[in-house]
Amino acid sequence: MRAMTYRGPYRVRVVDKPLPAIEHPRDAIVRVTRACICGSDLHLYHGLVPDTRVGQTFGHEFVGIVEEVGAQVRELRPGDRVLVPFNIACGECYFCRKGLHANCHNANPNATALGAAFGYSHTAGGYDGGQAEYVRVPYADVGPTKIPSSLDDDNALMCTDAYPTGYQAAEMAGIRRGDSVVVFGAGPIGLFAARCAWFMGAGRVLVVDEYDYRLEFARRFAQCETLNFRDVSDPVWLLKKESDWLGWDAAIDAAGCEARGSAMQRLLGVRLKLLSGAATPLHWAIDAVRKGGVVSIVGVYGPTLNAIPIGTAMNKGVTLRMGQASVKRNLSRCIEHIEAGHIDPKEIITHRIPLEDIGDGYHLFSSKLDGCIKPIIQPDGARA
Repeated sequence: MRAMTYRGPYRVRVVDKPLPAIEHPRDAIVRVTRACICGSDLHLYHGLVPDTRVGQTFGHEFVGIVEEVGAQVRELRPGDRVLVPFNIACGECYFCRKGLHANCHNANPNATALGAAFGYSHTAGGYDGGQAEYVRVPYADVGPTKIPSSLDDDNALMCTDAYPTGYQAAEMAGIRRGDSVVVFGAGPIGLFAARCAWFMGAGRVLVVDEYDYRLEFARRFAQCETLNFRDVSDPVWLLKKESDWLGWDAAIDAAGCEARGSAMQRLLGVRLKLLSGAATPLHWAIDAVRKGGVVSIVGVYGPTLNAIPIGTAMNKGVTLRMGQASVKRNLSRCIEHIEAGHIDPKEIITHRIPLEDIGDGYHLFSSKLDGCIKPIIQPDGARA
């Protein structure tokens, strides 16, 4: 089969790889019809995630058709159209039983912290991902979900990660009716977080970013206010001023480890890699939220140390909630919002790229070219 492979920082290529096979009776083989490039994939692409090995296939957002199932798979049959959440989870361990599929204790041999995910380095289990023609899907009765007839493939694809992650970001923010919410990052996750904040009852939503085209998109998609932090000398001062100097009720970090805004954070966390990324959005979120407010973190950071103002958070009585999204926990609710017409997630898709041209797709997305918000990948057979 044809599959994207990692060759080192800023280097990916499409090569022939062996077709995946059933390795365990709970496996399924899925033929990919659509996949995404995610902002989290860019952290791998830029060499910021430990133990990202040459030859691995990325891609944790994909949908497809079941081709083959193992002997113990009961819920799926060949020919089923499925969306596959990025979490790989057994469904039986202590954490899965609590709905924490992102923290499954059995799917990842390194699971002292993170569970397992498709296409996301060996710190997340080393599983190949969906930027390929076929994928082996472990625990096939747990993660993969049959796509209801009400969903087209594009909207189903957004339900594998980006939309449920944005939904969980808003959920973790503890939003009450009338609350003010500031979202850092106008990428796909930030866009969905801002849109979903309204579902939770927010009275005011503002998105912070540095790219005008993304902020314009945010205003249109999420019906929110925006701030380009490059246009002001101190974005936190302005955010406090905009909240009557009390602070915002909730702040969401949807940017993560490659955020800009602080030269020192970028130097230490991105260029020298002495920290696990630039934690600028966390500084701004903790400073901008009111006393007793909530900071929700879904932006990705590495497992090593970060320079964050934990003392400020403690003294302000800020609640910090964070985590990789456990997609299955909120999936049915997310689908209900689509079916009710409250949201059309596929609206964020801006580019459709053949699998063979995936290197161009990474460059386009990474460099913020051509108004790129969310690129999706299609293998040649699926495009035909």
